[in-house]
Amino acid sequence: MLTAIITMSVLAAIFGLVLGFIAVKFHIEGDPVVDKVDALLPQTQCGQCGYPGCRPYATAIAKGEADINQCPPGGESTIDALADLLGVDSKPLNPENGVDEDIKTVVIIDEEICIGCTLCIQACPVDAISGAAKQMHTIITDECTGCDLCIPPCPVECIYIVPVKDELSTWKWPSPQAPQTLSSPLKKCTGEK
Repeated sequence: MLTAIITMSVLAAIFGLVLGFIAVKFHIEGDPVVDKVDALLPQTQCGQCGYPGCRPYATAIAKGEADINQCPPGGESTIDALADLLGVDSKPLNPENGVDEDIKTVVIIDEEICIGCTLCIQACPVDAISGAAKQMHTIITDECTGCDLCIPPCPVECIYIVPVKDELSTWKWPSPQAPQTLSSPLKKCTGEK
């Protein structure tokens, strides 16, 4: 018994050393530009940009194969951040990839109509749908990104788009308005005529 334990420990140490050597010898450095671009993307993995996920899209942007305006979930703020990072002009979202809406949305499933076909589960890139075959499905609203990719495959049309309710965690202050010029009151206060 003791020899088996010693033998296994020695083999584990040898394999560990070999794997450590291989990891150091064949280490491939990642592209820092791809890492920075990927960090700016929303990580929804929805595929609306035409790529299977955010990392492949970031790689395509870094190589110059894709434009910076193909990410609907990121919207205008992501496009502006990418433009600043890459030193290019910002541009509006490409309408072929989707629309940047001011009101964020999620989807809901009418559970009485759902037949449990699992097509929506297969289409959801972020696993925000819970259910099983031939059983009712439901949306995990905290996980749903509003990409709406689950709607087209649904054969009974039981998936609907609803706006995200404003709660303390989702509400944002409105953008500030441009300053207004105060001509006459300012002159009265400063004593100018």
